Amino acid sequence: MPDTLQHLFDNNRAWSRQMLEHDPCFFQKLSSQQAPEFLWIGCADSRVPANEITGLLPGELFVHRNVANLVYASDLNCLSVIEFAVNTLHIKHIIVCGHYGCGGVKAAMQQQTHGLIDNWLNGIRDTYARYEEELLAIPDLTARANRLCELNVITQVAQVARTSIVQEAWLRGQLLTVHGWIYGLNDGQTKDLDVCIDRLEQVNPLYRLVAATP
Repeated sequence: MPDTLQHLFDNNRAWSRQMLEHDPCFFQKLSSQQAPEFLWIGCADSRVPANEITGLLPGELFVHRNVANLVYASDLNCLSVIEFAVNTLHIKHIIVCGHYGCGGVKAAMQQQTHGLIDNWLNGIRDTYARYEEELLAIPDLTARANRLCELNVITQVAQVARTSIVQEAWLRGQLLTVHGWIYGLNDGQTKDLDVCIDRLEQVNPLYRLVAATP
């Protein structure tokens, strides 16, 4: 007899009742529209739940997650999420949030093969190569991996800002800021990495779009 995962349905019913006790009209309002101000680009790690971390309710946070919170110009899934968030939902903030102890980052630092995911993690290896001198100067491997987690977030913030979607929003005067955060599994707290891009002039000129002439 197949496992119907009844305990998950039970959890769902209890959660639904709890939300209605707090606000009887919650689901009625939620079903009519979504108007989040934030897009979260985070890691798929099950220990990093975006809404719980930020204390936001359903409908308040648009979310995209993948292994090691990577942003590639060839990833149509991620770009489609960014485009919908920026152009349709008109979100005001894009938060790229990595986390310490990221398994994807650790795997990218190793030389053994891990299967198909090795191709996905090449972006982290590129970051490692770019900051190799700084990273090798950190003798403790855990501390080195955690620093690479931070550098990976910083790199992905730049990747988001280089997309035509975000730059075209800035060119038409839309208020939009890209942030870089890191989350600690050990204490459950987020930290701002002080990397924030909110205008075209902050993008490397090599990747900067030029406004079309009328």
